[in-house]
Amino acid sequence: MNAQTQKTSFAGPAGAIEMALDAPAGASRGVAVIAHPHPQFGGTLDNKVVQTLARAFTQRGWTAVRFNFRGVGASEGGWDEGRGEIDDMLAVVRHAAPEGALALAGFSFGGFVTSQVFARLQPARAIDALVLVAPAVSRFAVADIPEAVHAQTLVIHGEQDDTVPLQAVMDWARPQLLPVTVVPGGSHFFHGQLPLLKSLVARHLR
Repeated sequence: MNAQTQKTSFAGPAGAIEMALDAPAGASRGVAVIAHPHPQFGGTLDNKVVQTLARAFTQRGWTAVRFNFRGVGASEGGWDEGRGEIDDMLAVVRHAAPEGALALAGFSFGGFVTSQVFARLQPARAIDALVLVAPAVSRFAVADIPEAVHAQTLVIHGEQDDTVPLQAVMDWARPQLLPVTVVPGGSHFFHGQLPLLKSLVARHLR
């Protein structure tokens, strides 16, 4: 993402997991672990939306940790239909943020994984912020978000998303009374609207 990005790896459940760490300018508020979109459709830790999320977190004083799911980039292993990918993110949390303030974020398929990781960590581990961008509710079992943590949660979706229809996200959110921030004219990848996406996330993290 920038000259200060630290690339590293550690032993995950399916072999090495590649990570990229970006530190804030001052003291860190905590660690934000960010999950990328679908590995079989070109999703990596360098995805533009994922990088935008990392920039928003570092701007607000968080250490941003992006990682490649198994079989992507320098991460070992292979696609596991979401099951092993949840284990990968849990392993990153244990490795990069074993204690202290923790935020979770994910885009598309990564939003599904993030929701499931959140569900598994609760209530034993407090989550200071949860950000789901275009969560893939029409393709995977995105976990419900308990009402008690709605205030810490930001769901953002593009009005004209042709990969995950807005209606599907509203159908998921409606029974939970979970607010959804809709970007007018926004596509799945927020083409031309990444600065707006960044500002929405940064505002949530104040």
